[in-house]
Amino acid sequence: MEDLRKLEEFQAKIDAEIKIEPKDWMPEDYKKHLQRQISQHAHSEVIGMQPEGNWISRAPSLRAKVVLLAKIQDEAGHGQYLYSAAETLGKSRDEFIEELQSGKAKYSSIFNYPTLTWADMGAVGWLVDGAAIVNQVSLQRTSYGPYSRAMVRICKEESFHQRQGYEIMATMANGTPEQKAMAQDALNRFWWPSIMMFGPHDSDSPNTGNAVKWKIKRETNDELRQKFIDKTVQQAEVIGLTIPDPDLKWNEDRGHYDFGEMDWDEFWRVVKGNGPCNKQRLNHHKKAHNDGAWVREAAIAYAEKQKEKQLVA
Repeated sequence: MEDLRKLEEFQAKIDAEIKIEPKDWMPEDYKKHLQRQISQHAHSEVIGMQPEGNWISRAPSLRAKVVLLAKIQDEAGHGQYLYSAAETLGKSRDEFIEELQSGKAKYSSIFNYPTLTWADMGAVGWLVDGAAIVNQVSLQRTSYGPYSRAMVRICKEESFHQRQGYEIMATMANGTPEQKAMAQDALNRFWWPSIMMFGPHDSDSPNTGNAVKWKIKRETNDELRQKFIDKTVQQAEVIGLTIPDPDLKWNEDRGHYDFGEMDWDEFWRVVKGNGPCNKQRLNHHKKAHNDGAWVREAAIAYAEKQKEKQLVA
């Protein structure tokens, strides 16, 4: 009876747009959903640095190198904010990282595709970060306070990332025929994985119902996907690139673009760990984590010494 009352009070706060804070009572399923979603978001930011880091030493100009470095630094910061938000739910960062490295936790499937050319840096910024913004803008109003507040700064920085990528694609699309072909090739390879970033259709997504009810998510997977496609098709037209979907057409009645069916077999294959770069990404993360152990140990030792000094003083 008491749990029922607590559930009703909890839902009343959600419906009244009152943020849920770490010390507030919350249903166990709400907590578990947030632990999964926020940690998956954090993992995606950290793993997402890998395909871009591959191009730091090969950027075509000093300006391009500096901008790319700044973007990757932002992503490391996003991971920091998100892991910190996830830790407020009662699990340690070490636990979240262990779940990632063991394969129990997932990260965005898009980061399991290789970045083969400099144009891919444009496609990642324009499409991948563009899709992230569409999803994350609504997360600024998510019901869990620490997650909501983290997303405010993250969204501001992601908008910079999207503009960086679009600038690369626009420059190449208006360059030599070879450069335009490279930009089109990057768009061809990243288009479908980008729109699959929003996850399975709502009918195949078991977590969507509660996420919307609890206002963790404000819009469903399919609603967010449609919003991204409507916006991005127009951006492609401006720079003279073609979306690689023969079924793409404007639907006057719906006021949206109709689009072709995604290859869900490929999506689930990548999600389950069998994409082009799944093993490479995780192995790299494990190596970097192990190589950096001494830094974490030194930081802990320093913090303990400082604490001892304060106690003596």
